[in-house]
Amino acid sequence: MSVQEYLDKHTLSRKIEDAVNAAVRAKTSDPVLFIANHMKKAVPSVITKVKARQILDSRGIPTVEVDLHTNKGVFRASVPSGDSSGTYEAIELRDGDKGMYLGNSVAKAVKNINERISEALIGMDPKLQAQIDHAMIDLDKTEKKNELGANAILAVSIAACKAGAAEKEVPLCKHLSDLSGRANMTLPVPAFTVLSGGNHASNHFAIQEIMILPVGASRFEEALQWGSETYHHLKAVVTEKNGNMGCNVGEDGGLTPDISSLKEGLELVKEAINRTGYGDKIKIAIDVAATNFCIGTKYDLDIKSPNKSGQNFKSAEDMIDMYKELCAGMFIPLILDFPLGVVGDDLLMSNSKRVERAIQESACNALLLKVNQIGTVTEAIEVVKLARDAQWGVVTSHRCGETEDSFISDLSVGLATGVIKAGAPCRGERTMKYNQLLRIEEELGDQAVYAGEDWRQTL
Repeated sequence: MSVQEYLDKHTLSRKIEDAVNAAVRAKTSDPVLFIANHMKKAVPSVITKVKARQILDSRGIPTVEVDLHTNKGVFRASVPSGDSSGTYEAIELRDGDKGMYLGNSVAKAVKNINERISEALIGMDPKLQAQIDHAMIDLDKTEKKNELGANAILAVSIAACKAGAAEKEVPLCKHLSDLSGRANMTLPVPAFTVLSGGNHASNHFAIQEIMILPVGASRFEEALQWGSETYHHLKAVVTEKNGNMGCNVGEDGGLTPDISSLKEGLELVKEAINRTGYGDKIKIAIDVAATNFCIGTKYDLDIKSPNKSGQNFKSAEDMIDMYKELCAGMFIPLILDFPLGVVGDDLLMSNSKRVERAIQESACNALLLKVNQIGTVTEAIEVVKLARDAQWGVVTSHRCGETEDSFISDLSVGLATGVIKAGAPCRGERTMKYNQLLRIEEELGDQAVYAGEDWRQTL
């Protein structure tokens, strides 16, 4: 084929002429760079390669990272992991070889991406998120993604989402907003973990975490400041009452004093808030994770204290009375993972069938969205729509084993979930989620809206 035939076949002469004319109109000082970028934009983006690897999450446990290549760049994503998997949760594929990372390696999931998923997706348009996700779901052929692994599928799904945003030349949060059909984006109220217990800490505190929500801030940047200040005031309070050892942190960055009761923990947090001077502009929330200390139909709040465990069981009614008593003394707007409360966590597993059942039975009125529990960006958007149609709220959540990926920050803004639960204002894998929200707020400029006092309206 001659040069002229090649130019004619690919209509390159016309494209080059258009690029040169655009450079002349722009009066660019670097016409070669301008023309190169113009030509790059003229070529539709397609997936050219998907490469996966095993990395470590924040707990030192293996997880999956993916580099998705298009003819316009490389887009990286990694997936988090929880400390347990529920019955209705998509399957996280691990190798089970005790000689490799104590059975936690993810070589099979990595191989599935490099050998099977990559082949299925090459040539696809990264803007077509639903088509990409359904191609992987069809390739897997199981309800809970047992074959390829939800960790494999989700890593590729998120990377493709980032590539789609880049192809559209819009921020990731805007791309997610478009995919969900929402017109407005909202900066969420951060639910900062300040005290950790349960499976996330080595103290005797059965409740998983106590959080603070700076609902009275005017902007996300201010909310982050308030959260950081409260966290450091709490360090001082804990040190005064429990000594320096109480300032060790749990897996999500919360302080871990050896407190004996939920009431004691709430009083510590209340004192820290009082010292900030922000008063009731900062609210308190609790993530009970009651599943972790439920034995049959009873609850053992002393389950982590060997000398007390089994001596003081509480019924569901007792737990409800305890919550009511605590809420009477201080405003606790969110109680997670308990039927009395607002937000369904282990009860729902971000699973659409579980959400539908919970809606029918009025089991709760908000969803804790953990994307790795469902396995694709498309399915996450669908379950959020289902919750919203039922007038439910949505709280975007991190996982115990996190990575340096800040995808959930853009997700929370794009889907306008109102609240994001991303851990303490401490530990890099947590703060990077909050730092990304700062960048988003800055990029949105005058169009940035912080949920603030109206967070319930987005719930």
